[in-house]
Amino acid sequence: MTNIVAVIGGTGRTGRLVVQRLVEQHHVVRAVGRRAGPVRPVAQGATFHRADVRDPATLASVLSDVDAVVYCVEPGTDDKGPDSPRATMHDGLLNVLAAAGRQPRVVLVSQIQVTHRGHPLDLFGGLLSWRLAGEEVLRRSGLPYTVVRPGWLTDETAGAPGVQLRQGDRAAGSLTRANLAEVCVQALRCRTAPGTTFEAFDSPYPSPATWEQTFGALDPDRVAVA
Repeated sequence: MTNIVAVIGGTGRTGRLVVQRLVEQHHVVRAVGRRAGPVRPVAQGATFHRADVRDPATLASVLSDVDAVVYCVEPGTDDKGPDSPRATMHDGLLNVLAAAGRQPRVVLVSQIQVTHRGHPLDLFGGLLSWRLAGEEVLRRSGLPYTVVRPGWLTDETAGAPGVQLRQGDRAAGSLTRANLAEVCVQALRCRTAPGTTFEAFDSPYPSPATWEQTFGALDPDRVAVA
């Protein structure tokens, strides 16, 4: 598994949990946020770095030597400008990929129903359309990547007993942020996770398979050649 991991959005509700799980697994973790300092201290053992995905000049020093990136930015919903989904979920991701000078492994947190044209959520600045566009940017980057589309997120800090992964963007359901953090961390750890896109939902039953087997059972993405 990777060693130096940057969690973009690492002071947010999901990012903080990802940071904590990575620290528990003894990684060098950089929690990256745009504020002058985190609202609350980041997990002991991690370091906070101020950078803004919308400002490329702030990203190079924190990302040039990383082994992995978890992109879990919480987008705005403005139609235009710096808090729009385009700025955060598409252009910001482009900036992060450009700043990561090595060949990092990337886990992108997207969401379910991004492929559903005409969904009401797309009225908020094209939220789903720009998330999907960001997914495509990552798929075509040539980097080892995993795209996680979580179900509707809940703020419960304790995960459900299990997680089920689906593909095709047809299912619906919820996912605790704790379970989303676990999925992200396992996607970095497992050799069978790169090159896949999947939806993730809470399950009342513990998974009978290992994470390697769970990711390995997924269909790999078919990436169009530009």
